[in-house]
Amino acid sequence: MRSMSLLALAACAALGLPRNAVAQKPPQPLSHRLIVARPELERYLGQLREQALTPKRGGLSEDFLRGETTYVQQRLTEGDFRVGDRLLVMVEDPGPIAGVIAGAGFPPAKTPEQQLSDTFTVGTNQEVPLPGVGIVSLRGVLRSELEPFLTVQIGRYIRDPVVHVRPLISLAVSGGVLKPGYYTVPANSVLPAVITAAGGSVKGGALNDVAVRRSGHVVMDKHEVRTAVAAGHTIDEMDLHPGDEVVVPEKTGGAYDAVKFTAVLLSIPISLYTLGQIFKH
Repeated sequence: MRSMSLLALAACAALGLPRNAVAQKPPQPLSHRLIVARPELERYLGQLREQALTPKRGGLSEDFLRGETTYVQQRLTEGDFRVGDRLLVMVEDPGPIAGVIAGAGFPPAKTPEQQLSDTFTVGTNQEVPLPGVGIVSLRGVLRSELEPFLTVQIGRYIRDPVVHVRPLISLAVSGGVLKPGYYTVPANSVLPAVITAAGGSVKGGALNDVAVRRSGHVVMDKHEVRTAVAAGHTIDEMDLHPGDEVVVPEKTGGAYDAVKFTAVLLSIPISLYTLGQIFKH
């Protein structure tokens, strides 16, 4: 934690932000975080219901309370996963199958653990097909519950499995980057890693003016993005949603600020999203 604090202060200095810039942006609503524990959502739902019964409703509008209550109830009941969502699964492999010998031109057989270590896509009925396990329903499962839930499911077919799971989200990267497009990354990754996955900025890419758009509207301007990057915030902590667009505009100002912001990007450890490395974070 101390190293992260020092990194945040150094990033603020490089960006020309005040030392307390990290604390200037208020936290995002808990209910809309990508990864949140069920007890926290249940506690928040109880608070919403209590506020709805008070004369002044805690200063919140009736429409907000009704909409937020419905959203939280649906999330608790239906879970977080929808068609097209992707999951990265790795099951630790204790070793090759006993008695299997590679030879005579035949490749070695994959162990059950190796077959399950892959990226899987959620189907239309909130179900995901797992080799050797079958169709697993994710209805009612939160992102925060996914790893222990799949460990139990896989444990019915593999003895004492060690399972690692990361729910992935797709973000669009556009503008002044080498490889614009959609990139699927873990919710606990940082924004600089997404930009790096897109090949980094082109010569005219204004990294100091990065913004985030949702459905055509800016949800994080360049100042908010700078502050979040300086704090080392993850995509989840930035409250980014699947389908959000990370916009790296063409450079319009001088090069000095862009150079400073690039230095901050490079100072934050970049995760390489492979099966072997992703679960170290």
